[in-house]
Amino acid sequence: MTEIFKIYKFGVEDVEKNEVLLNEPHSHNYEELIIGIEGQIDHFIDFNSTVFNAPFISFVTKGKVHRAKPGLKDGKCDLWVIRFSSEFIPETVFQLYSYYHNEANISLQRDMCFSRLLSLCEMMYMESIQEEPDLGIIRQLLGALFTMIESERRKSKLENESIEKTKSLTFKNFLILLEQHYTKPEGANFYADKLSMSSRNLNLISQRILQQSVSEIIETRKLIQAKNLLTTTDMTISEIGFALGFSENTYFTHVFKKKSGLTPSEFRSEMKKLIS
Repeated sequence: MTEIFKIYKFGVEDVEKNEVLLNEPHSHNYEELIIGIEGQIDHFIDFNSTVFNAPFISFVTKGKVHRAKPGLKDGKCDLWVIRFSSEFIPETVFQLYSYYHNEANISLQRDMCFSRLLSLCEMMYMESIQEEPDLGIIRQLLGALFTMIESERRKSKLENESIEKTKSLTFKNFLILLEQHYTKPEGANFYADKLSMSSRNLNLISQRILQQSVSEIIETRKLIQAKNLLTTTDMTISEIGFALGFSENTYFTHVFKKKSGLTPSEFRSEMKKLIS
């Protein structure tokens, strides 16, 4: 790009034209901001390819390898594409690099703030097509656009952090309940009911934090206590299984071996060798 600033619309017809072009991962010598109003974008950047549905923001810093493939969503595609040189807003371009270095794409809500972003794009476009466009006005509008986007990005991040904190608290409460009830023959539904949530959501949180299902975590806790009792008491294997909520000795042995690789008897023998 030879211009210092350029803004244009990308629509349905452009998608069709773009599909016949060889669009390989590449880098460019300018900054690029894409605002998705309708449609979607398949964006390969940071060695990952992700599809984002509008409304969204994609910002690609100069020199970063990427490939953006706009597409139709419900038969629609409507994007603003803004390209500018680093020198156009030098006072903020390094902030942009830090903001978007590891987060090139941002999903937005279709709300009043998004409407204001589009209004700023419209004003920049109208100024750019004047016979003698005032770059000072465009620069101010572009700065305001990035300020508003950053405000939305921060709000989204805070909301995500709040969600993560809630998930973490829920999981801690699950572990507290588990300590109180793990000796009972209770499964995921029991703990989910205690936490006033669905077992599906509790499983999703458990998978996210420990990469284990609730049932697996319950079994692991029982196994820890089983090993403790096998090592420190003379209780029979049947007694230990019953104390941990297993109604059948064979099932307790099956679960124990699946988790530890040894039967309860084999584990007890191994521990006696180590301790003696």
